[in-house]
Amino acid sequence: MSDNVHVIQNALLAHKIAQLRDVNTPCGEFRRLVREISLIEIVDAMRDFPTVEKQVTTPLEVTTQRVIDQSNICLVPIMRAGLGMSEGLSEILPLACVGHLGIYRDHVTHEAHEYYASFPKNVANMEVILLDPMLATGGSAIDAIRQIKARGVKSIRFVCIIAAPEGVAAVRKEFPEIPVYIGALDRELNENCYILPGLGDAGDRIFGTID
Repeated sequence: MSDNVHVIQNALLAHKIAQLRDVNTPCGEFRRLVREISLIEIVDAMRDFPTVEKQVTTPLEVTTQRVIDQSNICLVPIMRAGLGMSEGLSEILPLACVGHLGIYRDHVTHEAHEYYASFPKNVANMEVILLDPMLATGGSAIDAIRQIKARGVKSIRFVCIIAAPEGVAAVRKEFPEIPVYIGALDRELNENCYILPGLGDAGDRIFGTID
């Protein structure tokens, strides 16, 4: 595995993902778990994040501390499933901007197609955190990274909950410089390009659109 691929080892994270996988987990609980998992993962994804010095006055003295410039962060969920991740992260990074990329996968060809894009005007100078619960074939992630890079962005981190080896390999081949943070690396894709054992369609389970 590449040095830029980080499969996060955390007992609480594994516990939450096990609950997320369960077919009996209802929609509301599923959304809550996605938010909680995102909060756990972002700790690793931001472990070496750029910081600046700031003077802080405690009840006893003035001290110099390292802080994150939240206004320089842009969360970019790949819609629609990525929205479940950005909601939780916006709570702990309330000053971060949020861009949006709408990408859908053709159910026949399994190719990714963009249908919507919205970014802050100065996104080129920001630290972008790309969010999508699933990294299956890698098509959506690759297309999203291309769209972000086309806007001049130099720093991108990709955070997903579950990944297939095929998707990881595809992203690494196209963008070896992009750090990828994964909650669980699963076995493989099936003939319909769903991750096994996976959790089904994350978007359907987040928004309750399962037939």
